[in-house]
Amino acid sequence: MEGQLIIFEGIEGGGKSSQLELTEQWLLAGGLGKTFEVITTREPGGTDVGKKLRSLLLNDYYLDLDPRSELLLYAADRAQHVQEVLKPHLAQGKIVLCDRFIDSTTAYQGYGRGLDLKLIHQLNAIAADGLESNLTLWLDVAVETGLERVKQRGKRDRLDLADIAFHQRVREGYVSLAQQFPQRIVRIDANGTTEQVQAQIQRVLFASYCNS
Repeated sequence: MEGQLIIFEGIEGGGKSSQLELTEQWLLAGGLGKTFEVITTREPGGTDVGKKLRSLLLNDYYLDLDPRSELLLYAADRAQHVQEVLKPHLAQGKIVLCDRFIDSTTAYQGYGRGLDLKLIHQLNAIAADGLESNLTLWLDVAVETGLERVKQRGKRDRLDLADIAFHQRVREGYVSLAQQFPQRIVRIDANGTTEQVQAQIQRVLFASYCNS
């Protein structure tokens, strides 16, 4: 299982960041029967350029971004991330755990914002430069549950503040993507406890590793 790109996807409140961290710890502790060199990263914000873009996209709560401008900023972040972080580490045979990748753009800007899916596919192809995930873990949570978790967390970004209809469309996007790409997208039921969700992830990774 060398040079593997594993993506954590899903709507807000699915627990991606926490599960990514737990998965890193499990892999580093030899959860797959041997230790691997693992790095973690995220989109947007996995590079110095990306951090500035992330601030525009998520942290400036009331910035009135046109959906097409938003789409292009995400694409710029991805292009930099792929060339500066993802491809070099994968070439070194590392396992890369990444919080969000191309499916987020399709789900959020395509299904959520209503932008043309063909256009998004073209931009993703340019930005990712042919890179695809080896495995995408879709942490699927009920929209109401996810938003309640975000509310309890207390810290919200621009996307968190969108109305519930937007988040429902985003989840529908992930449902569609999972149906289109069953060979790389695996649904994880993220409605349970942190421990239950992590157990599912470990089973999927173990099965993937044994079959690789």
